[in-house]
Amino acid sequence: MVRWIIFILIYSLFSFYGFQAVKTVTKTTWIHYLFIAIALIIAGNFIYQFSIGSEGRVLNPAKSYAFGFLLAFMSLNLVIVPILLGEDIVRTVLGLYDKVVTKESFYMPSRRKFISQIALGLAAIPFSSLLYGMYKGKYRFRVLDYTLHFEDLPDAFDGYRITQISDIHSGSFDNREKIEYGVDLINQQQSDVIMFTGDMVNNKASEMVPWKDVFGTLKAKDGVFSVLGNHDYGDYVSWQSESDKTKNLDDLKALQKEMGYDLLLNESRFIERNGQRIALVGVENWGKGGFKKAGDLKKASQNVSPNDFKILMSHDPSHWEEEVIKDDYHYHLTLSGHTHGMQFGIEIPGWIKWSPVKWRYKYWAGIYQELGQYINVNRGFGYLGYPGRVGIWPEVTVITLKKGTNNA
Repeated sequence: MVRWIIFILIYSLFSFYGFQAVKTVTKTTWIHYLFIAIALIIAGNFIYQFSIGSEGRVLNPAKSYAFGFLLAFMSLNLVIVPILLGEDIVRTVLGLYDKVVTKESFYMPSRRKFISQIALGLAAIPFSSLLYGMYKGKYRFRVLDYTLHFEDLPDAFDGYRITQISDIHSGSFDNREKIEYGVDLINQQQSDVIMFTGDMVNNKASEMVPWKDVFGTLKAKDGVFSVLGNHDYGDYVSWQSESDKTKNLDDLKALQKEMGYDLLLNESRFIERNGQRIALVGVENWGKGGFKKAGDLKKASQNVSPNDFKILMSHDPSHWEEEVIKDDYHYHLTLSGHTHGMQFGIEIPGWIKWSPVKWRYKYWAGIYQELGQYINVNRGFGYLGYPGRVGIWPEVTVITLKKGTNNA
């Protein structure tokens, strides 16, 4: 109860300044009432969805949109507040000056219209961006192609193509046509193998059931392989019993098998061509900062030779940083996801690559190289929490393995 009171007080303060800006710019009464109505509806829906509307911490589209509209509206006010607050400080100082120096009564100058116009103009940028991210950005799928060179790549795998997807989060989806387009885009790459690096659902296996037929169409010559992500274990919801939670995970494993996915649970597989092979290693989720550490790299690689060319699937890139690149085995390529690139940032190839998530994860999106080993952190296929993407678009990664060096 206390947290909701605090929320209402903060929300009311920010909305008050937003209203002041609108009232200064226009004297049209119905616009004033419209702003108040929107503020009340957004706050009311958010409180309802997260306290009464649905169980506990279960994420669904209704909750996501309630959060998304709140985030967009608050972004508008967050820009307005410091500008108008600064103006209020100046107005107060001028009023006090008149009172103390000129001995007249205290009089605070009126708000200046152009200041509020500037505030609203600047605030419109994040506001419109967040709305665009909810309407269009979350389904703005893009294919990112990388070519990686390895001197010890078996000759038979020169030119081998891998398509990686990650973080489906099927419990957030609300547009079947767009999802079908994204899945078709994956198949259009015609890669030799497809690898999914975890977080198929938000919390429950049942979230994937309506999408089973869509994602079950993914096909590749050497198969579709997968691992679990932190959300797949059902750790973020309350279960009536431990057996219910266990059954949920078992259901998700069975579902992946029915879809034709080869789920690697601290296991390895070999892909063979012309008498040569590469090792595919898949670990369960291993993350730091409170995330599940079920991944066992040693167990997963017990049947793999040190001389094998190795591709590791590990959901959380923290694993690569903390354990993988320091391991005695040389894991040539690691495929991860998890970060989503925070679903928000600025990327202009060759110029800038930034997201607030960089303050939490050193390796947060794209290709990185350390100690002669590579990792690709996929930005994710779906979305979680905020039902959109701004600047960090949903990703299908295609990696081509080449024999030799970059200069070859």
